[in-house]
Amino acid sequence: MNEKLKEKIKESLASVLPITAIVLLLSITIVPMEVGTLMLFLTGAVLLIVGMGFFQLGAEIAMTPLGQGVGGRLVKSKSILWIAAVCFAMGAIITISEPDLQVLANQVASIPNQVLIWTVATGVGVFTTIAVLRILFKISLAKMLTVLYVLLFLLSFFAPSEFIAVAFDAGGVTTGPMTVPFIMALGVGLSAARSDKDGANDSFGFIALCSIGPILMVLLLGIFYHPTDAVYEAVKITPVHTTHDVAMQFLLAIPQYAKEVLISILPVAGVFILFQLFSRHYHKRQVFRMSVGILYTYLGLVLFLTGVNVGFAPVGSLLGSGLGEGNLKWLLIPIGILIGYYIVKAEPAVQVLNEQVEDLTGGTVSRGMMNAALSIGVACAVALAMVRVLTGISIYWVLIPGYILALVLCRFVPPVFIGIAFDSGGVASGPMTSTFLLPLAMGACTAIGGNVVSDAFGIVALVALAPLIAIQIMGLVYAHKSKTVPQPSAQLSDDIVIELEEE
Repeated sequence: MNEKLKEKIKESLASVLPITAIVLLLSITIVPMEVGTLMLFLTGAVLLIVGMGFFQLGAEIAMTPLGQGVGGRLVKSKSILWIAAVCFAMGAIITISEPDLQVLANQVASIPNQVLIWTVATGVGVFTTIAVLRILFKISLAKMLTVLYVLLFLLSFFAPSEFIAVAFDAGGVTTGPMTVPFIMALGVGLSAARSDKDGANDSFGFIALCSIGPILMVLLLGIFYHPTDAVYEAVKITPVHTTHDVAMQFLLAIPQYAKEVLISILPVAGVFILFQLFSRHYHKRQVFRMSVGILYTYLGLVLFLTGVNVGFAPVGSLLGSGLGEGNLKWLLIPIGILIGYYIVKAEPAVQVLNEQVEDLTGGTVSRGMMNAALSIGVACAVALAMVRVLTGISIYWVLIPGYILALVLCRFVPPVFIGIAFDSGGVASGPMTSTFLLPLAMGACTAIGGNVVSDAFGIVALVALAPLIAIQIMGLVYAHKSKTVPQPSAQLSDDIVIELEEE
């Protein structure tokens, strides 16, 4: 086996093992499960670990170089209109390729799937263009985010109340495992080719801005369609009695996800082929290596999504129902904290972002620091989500103070941490959140007798909010310890430019 692949699978194992152990412990103590259901979960965990390993390696050797190559070429163009058009197309194509968007479309019953998908893709395309223009014209990310989030909350007051949580969830799920590696690398390529002292700082913020587009567009759709029946069908647990039944559940699901991921990845492969034909940017050896990387990405996503949807989602719903039915409802909060702390490490795009952050900051922000801050932040977010499930309080009571705090912190932290924080928000809320935590919240909400649409939805939005605060607090601590604002950008940008020129 490829040594690099072994390394990635070991990293995946370390990420997924804690959440697996937590579920096993709960199944023995508080929420007993049938052996067949537990076997579904364990098999799903194995597929998830192997899938994450393949995906991370594929993203590293294919998606990241492709995004950097496109970004580096674009910035050399003198036509702003051409740059804007290409970036719009890239943002829209990569969003349509996002598996998480299909999940969201199925959740929103009042809007046709294709209408929602294309509208959200348009929103990401527009904001990808805005993110590129921000880099080219050196516009402050903090000021832009402040204006846009104020606009979002003003607009949300005109949308149906039961649709607010769904809209903010959209911002998290559309920046998932397909979108993050490419868009992050696109920002790196653009900012590095600009070659000034703020280049590395400005390579962050792409995901942050692209997360705003879906929220804005889904709010507008909510206003336009006046949805009143946006419900999510709870995950059904298929009865399994033997190991053969377990194997058949996964074998029957693999073709479905293989088809979904193939449709998702074909546009990306098309971008790679067209870019190479017109630019001749990569050598033959690089083309072969990146082709293998795209294949790894495809295989990894198929295994990951099959494992998560068949093995993890049913167990999440079952755990939520079991915890919500008894007299120990309050245990949802500490268990939510524990699950939230570990589940973010199992998000494939999180590890991709953490590696890029460590590389771009020259080790100033290490993977360990990122993992710790994200885990603590998401643990707090899941705790708040469980409080909402138990009490039914409006999501505004969390989102508005949370975003105000995040935007105020922007005035006091080093610029590089602002971009990293807001990018992390979109990345942390990926497939594991939507297919394990959301069913967990829904199962608990149903058992308690709450309103699933208003009380369970919003957990993705809260997970996306948490890193905005946690990473910036980490930035404050770093700035306080160093006594000066760190400046890794200038040398870092020069190094990246030299590397791109050598390619």
